[in-house]
Amino acid sequence: MRVGEVSRKTQETDIYVKVNLDALGRAEVETGFAFLDHMLKSLATHSLIDIIAKAKGDLRHHVTEDVSICLGEALLKALKDASGIRRFGYAIVPMDGSLAFAAVDLSKRPYARIDLKLVGKKIEDTPCEDIYHFLETLASSLQANIHIWVQYGSNDHHKVEAAFKALALSLRQAISIDPRRSGVPSAKGVI
Repeated sequence: MRVGEVSRKTQETDIYVKVNLDALGRAEVETGFAFLDHMLKSLATHSLIDIIAKAKGDLRHHVTEDVSICLGEALLKALKDASGIRRFGYAIVPMDGSLAFAAVDLSKRPYARIDLKLVGKKIEDTPCEDIYHFLETLASSLQANIHIWVQYGSNDHHKVEAAFKALALSLRQAISIDPRRSGVPSAKGVI
């Protein structure tokens, strides 16, 4: 089984994340922030990655950032040397009046390009800048190339939810085992 587990305890936060890549998409998420929990549950459900995330901290920003760090590191641990995976994934997801695209390369070359076209400053209990920061931090800690963009939408909640679902489907595709692949998916022989 491809499982990764990470704990991170600082003077600001106490975080525990565990993922199982070969699972059913169950989520046990308790970050203390409703919208972050909602997005993590959506990510688990649509990626079919089981995610356990328990977090406590002083500030929403610190919790959001450190959960993202731990999630990326746990996913990276679970992938091990990336043998047999498809490596690339992409998806288009409609969410009511919104349309989001995501593309992922599990290349160990971190890069994020995120364009959610948000117009408000906050969604539910979460500042919009923290949503961007979560996704950028995930790309860095997972050492992945992640591109997410919203084509259009009139509701910020639906734009972000469509983006997380597109990311989830992209990850699901990228981490899946390719039955025709032996070794790592790179002409270099290493990712």
